[in-house]
Amino acid sequence: MGKCVIFCAADFDGLIEPIESGDFVLAADGGLRHLQKLGIEPDGILGDFDSLGYAPAGAQVFPVEKADTDSMLAVRRGMALGYREFLLYGALGGERLDHTVANFGVLQFLAEHGAVGYLADRRYLVTVLRNGHISFSKEATGIVSVFCLGADARGVSIRNLQYPLENGTLQSGFPLGVSNHFAGKESEISVKDGNLLIIWDTVNGFPQGRS
Repeated sequence: MGKCVIFCAADFDGLIEPIESGDFVLAADGGLRHLQKLGIEPDGILGDFDSLGYAPAGAQVFPVEKADTDSMLAVRRGMALGYREFLLYGALGGERLDHTVANFGVLQFLAEHGAVGYLADRRYLVTVLRNGHISFSKEATGIVSVFCLGADARGVSIRNLQYPLENGTLQSGFPLGVSNHFAGKESEISVKDGNLLIIWDTVNGFPQGRS
């Protein structure tokens, strides 16, 4: 099974990997504009369409006053179809900082439901790791930042980065893991109990391994 690729309404400056034949593509409200520019026909369109300004034919339309953001609606749709890996474009930056923060919560929702999610733009890749580990190749360069998301993250180990940590605790009120650096070695970040929000440069691509 491929991944669920979701296009949201914030800034978008290009794909970081090709869309494969097994992927399921969703447009969340104004994310449809990005797909139209790419000449890609989505497999589904949904949202309240306050960003797009009209409801496209065949779209699943939701009220503006609702509990879920459009990106969360799209994630729920993908999960209902059985997808467990998600890539969201147009979900970082833009004019709405509150929606970027909300999308960090979407990543946490995915991690807590046994799925994997990434927010992507030309500059950053973002994911949430829960009770597991993630690894990067020795070719990775630049900055990687690790934050606690929610309750204290315990049993955190950061190996072969510039600033290591072994079996430590990260707290949301103390950003100890900000601005670490890849060091030319195969590196690993792991957590035994809790959620880690991890941000790194898109040029490094997706992690080498994850479990």
